[in-house]
Amino acid sequence: MEKEVLEHGLHHNRRRFLTKLGMGIGGAALGSLLIPELFSSKDVEEAIVSGLPHFAPKAKRIIYLFQNGAPSQLDLFDYKPKLNEMQGLDLPESIRQGQRLTGMTANQSKFPLAGTVFKFNQYGEHRAWISELLPYTSRIVDDLCIVKSLYTEAINHDPALTFFQTGAQVGNRPSMGAWLSYGLGSENKNLPAFCVLLSKGKGNGQGVYSKLWTNGFLDSIHQGVQFSNGENPVLYLNDPDGMDKTERRKMLDHLSELNNESYGVVGDPEIKAKVQQYEMAYRMQTAVPEVTDLSKEPESIIKLYGPDCLVPGTYAANCLLARKLSENGVRFVQLYHQGWDSHGNLPNELAGQCRDTDQASAALVTDLKQRGMLDETLVIWGGEFGRTNYCQGALSTDNYGRDHHPRCFTMWMAGGGVKPGVYGETDEFGYNIVADPVHVHDFHATALHLMGLDHERLVYKHLGRRYRLTDVAGKIVTGLMA
Repeated sequence: MEKEVLEHGLHHNRRRFLTKLGMGIGGAALGSLLIPELFSSKDVEEAIVSGLPHFAPKAKRIIYLFQNGAPSQLDLFDYKPKLNEMQGLDLPESIRQGQRLTGMTANQSKFPLAGTVFKFNQYGEHRAWISELLPYTSRIVDDLCIVKSLYTEAINHDPALTFFQTGAQVGNRPSMGAWLSYGLGSENKNLPAFCVLLSKGKGNGQGVYSKLWTNGFLDSIHQGVQFSNGENPVLYLNDPDGMDKTERRKMLDHLSELNNESYGVVGDPEIKAKVQQYEMAYRMQTAVPEVTDLSKEPESIIKLYGPDCLVPGTYAANCLLARKLSENGVRFVQLYHQGWDSHGNLPNELAGQCRDTDQASAALVTDLKQRGMLDETLVIWGGEFGRTNYCQGALSTDNYGRDHHPRCFTMWMAGGGVKPGVYGETDEFGYNIVADPVHVHDFHATALHLMGLDHERLVYKHLGRRYRLTDVAGKIVTGLMA
């Protein structure tokens, strides 16, 4: 009897051993397919972090249309007829509540309310108010989640812009795109995970700098790659004159050997990152010219985005290029369009900015939708803060300017698991939030969540501290999600 029990136990253990062995081999095989770096010489912790989300994502990629300089929400999305009724009257102190002012209006003794000169109408299933300046956006309003209750602490452009891009008002922090590259890696080994496109309108511009797409303390492979509007979209990518592909390959192989020897002595992870960057640049030599070639786009697409999409460096061309990059596996495409800083002559400047951006922004959403990509692509449109309901300087019947306003402003999102409609509410003066506030950290936490990442788990230890995009704050705004 004891012998039978012992033999049964041995059979049972053998069976369990073989079962677990099979699962282990299968899991290893699956892991090598999902994360090729898992069994390479790459650091194991980095390999495990990059490539897999924490949970099932709603979006696979992000296109962020950043409107640098702060569009006036009161003239585009947040319709406030009360301001027209009280045109020229002083903003009540009970509404302003001693808010911090910029140096440009701190010396004003009066804060004359400025209504909009533009007409508004309601559109779509949710009857969202949209300005006459955005006729194309009004056509896609049922695809948009319009958030009217964003707010930030920063009141000047540089810290506010840096905050939106990196989660901190100071420099040298990884940008949003770098965090996504670190957490999820790239879907295409021949293109970077994070690409940056720049354009500029005719309005008052604010500068953008490489610190906005920096890798910060993450490995430099996660830095955004800036595309130019010149003959060569990525600078210094082509081989030098007189060097062919075979020689280039040999040179990179020898350079890699030298770098690996140096890494064995020094142990600096940036050496490994350099090797990866050289290899990426080599592969991009073939991929970039193909993906940036817009000449093969059909006439229907040119008509959709508008004729400017054939002019390199324009906002329309960058929107079309963003679609192509996303279509080819780029995880995060960041567009910056400068010219929204309307401290004076706002009606003319704002109209010009909208002419540059309205059609192409709506075309991007429409294009993604007709290709079946919108459900897995999160499109974001917005600036670093809003603009005041009172006039900066002299107020006339048809001309005015608005100062910076961080207490409430509007952004919109589309696709990628967001819920269409209008979220959040401001008071009748458009000055304070009265329902559903969304802080910048909340915005970041929600965007990461849609990409399948827990913002509290996406961390990196640097100089003894564990850093994350949302710092020590941020909550997921479930009301924004479908």
